[in-house]
Amino acid sequence: METLKSIGYFLLAGLCEIGGGYLVWLWLREGKPLAHGLAGALVLVLYGIIPTLQPAHFGRVYAAYGGVFVVLSILWGWKVDGIDPDRFDIIGGCIALVGVAVIMYWPRV
Repeated sequence: METLKSIGYFLLAGLCEIGGGYLVWLWLREGKPLAHGLAGALVLVLYGIIPTLQPAHFGRVYAAYGGVFVVLSILWGWKVDGIDPDRFDIIGGCIALVGVAVIMYWPRV
């Protein structure tokens, strides 16, 4: 159950980071209203809070989160921006998830 909660925190943090950054991007790069930027900033603050709920220490959480971010970024590009991932995106994403599993969930002796 602890592992499932941890995975949920990673997914929620990733959506906050990518979604918040995307809102700021829309504001600054695509001329959307300031409200987009402010909402993005708020969501990015949530991104900073959510990883503190993880059971591991800071360095391990953020190292593993990098792999989650890679995969969520590929999925965001595919579903939101309409950019189909190629086989190298998929292979790289799988490798990143293996790294997450080893860093966060491999049994320690």
